[in-house]
Amino acid sequence: MVFTVQYSLSEYSGFMWEHGGYLIRRRRLGALRTYLMLLKTTGSAALHFAAAGRGKLVYEFTVDDHGIVRSCSRGVTLIAWDDVIRIRRYRRGYLMVLKRGTLPIPYRCLGDAERSGMERYTETLKIAAQAGNDLTGVPA
Repeated sequence: MVFTVQYSLSEYSGFMWEHGGYLIRRRRLGALRTYLMLLKTTGSAALHFAAAGRGKLVYEFTVDDHGIVRSCSRGVTLIAWDDVIRIRRYRRGYLMVLKRGTLPIPYRCLGDAERSGMERYTETLKIAAQAGNDLTGVPA
């Protein structure tokens, strides 16, 4: 599947707020400390997003059984499925949790076929994680 994404600052911050909330709440810090930590982490992610000029870039994604290819005017990034730990579903879209970082995929950029494909990859990763297996390739 192939699709393009151009992130807005608010969209990217929304992904980071939701994912940060998930990670921080697992630590059970209490409501005030959780909120303050969310502000700090989301704010820092937003600053990094703006400083890197990511809102100006249009990314083209190719996702298939071999992995993910993300390309833009600055270059190409190849991500093997072995580097994807989990795909989480959030209000705005999917968030691929990688060994080093995250990769948001907004629902607005996906058609029905792409969403079905993402659901298949999400479930395959979940099953592999539960079985304790490394994912060397997603079955077709």
